[in-house]
Amino acid sequence: MDKSKEIITQLLSSVGVTVGNKGNADIIVNDERFYRRVLASGSLGLGESYVEGWWDCKDLQGLFYKICRTDIDEKANRDLMTTLHFLKSKVFNLQTTTRSFYVGKKHYDLGNNLFKLMLGKRMVYSCGYWKTAKTLDKAQEDKLDLICRKLGLKKGDRLLDIGCGWGELLKFAAEKYGVKGVGVTVSKEQAELARQICRGLPIKIRLQDYRSLNEKFDHIVSVGMFEHVGRKNYKEYMSVVSRCLKQDGLFLLHTIGSKDSKNSPDPWLLKYIFPNSITPSPEDIVSASNKIFVMEDWHNFGTYYQPTLTAWHENINKNWAKVTEKYDERFRRMWNYYLLCCAGSFQARNSQLWQIVFSKGGIVGGYKSIR
Repeated sequence: MDKSKEIITQLLSSVGVTVGNKGNADIIVNDERFYRRVLASGSLGLGESYVEGWWDCKDLQGLFYKICRTDIDEKANRDLMTTLHFLKSKVFNLQTTTRSFYVGKKHYDLGNNLFKLMLGKRMVYSCGYWKTAKTLDKAQEDKLDLICRKLGLKKGDRLLDIGCGWGELLKFAAEKYGVKGVGVTVSKEQAELARQICRGLPIKIRLQDYRSLNEKFDHIVSVGMFEHVGRKNYKEYMSVVSRCLKQDGLFLLHTIGSKDSKNSPDPWLLKYIFPNSITPSPEDIVSASNKIFVMEDWHNFGTYYQPTLTAWHENINKNWAKVTEKYDERFRRMWNYYLLCCAGSFQARNSQLWQIVFSKGGIVGGYKSIR
């Protein structure tokens, strides 16, 4: 047996994955170059070789659940690409004002039609709230309402949404709670469609980096954007929010999180899906908000991201025939890999999802947690 094949086979076996068609979460190798590719490039090679069709798996989510529930990263040497990026993120600021728009062009500008087909009735590209919901659309509406209730929105409030996506949260808040709002995004495609979605409402959508904000709002929210801020900018981000938040206002941060501050981004996701991005740890958020905000509430519902991602996966494949003129089979494999490897990570509790409520000086008598 080729040495690389032996090593990879044994490594996979150690986490309960067999090479061959024995179980849904097992790997079927279509090209023997797979072994050397993965041995040489680690998780980057694993993703790239899947997109190229060198291997298949009936249950990608199940495969990544098994991988994420074990210490396979400690059994194998950390691959070079991951190490290099971890070191780069420690030395360089990968999310400067000029770089911040790159993720918008690379990911969020892929095409509004793609996201319309994937995200459902409301174009909400973040974890749904499945406490009582049975469908993706209901889970997303429940999440939007949960955010509004946590902020205590009332008629006439001015709300800022940092990383507003397609404007669905602002639209919901304006229609149900009577607020006025401003949304900022680094995606041109998002901004154009968000203006259409929010037409006729007291909402302004801007193509703007958060660092240039300097005006007052009653409340501020940020959903699924903090993952693009970068550790070197966390403190500045919190300072900008504080600068724009009225003294008695609340700030809600909705973000994917990692278990520890030593985490580094997956090199495949970094290269092909979310460039220059990294998820924060609890320590990162506590340190960044220290002496700026009082933390009023911390809500973890990361287990709800798995059904959200699998619903997106089902939607995109059910509607794939509608986008084949623009996206090829290689893109489809890439997109499925992205959604299902993330679903496996959340299922394994390797990734978290937090909603954190902050105040500037502490709520007199305490904040009433809303679930």
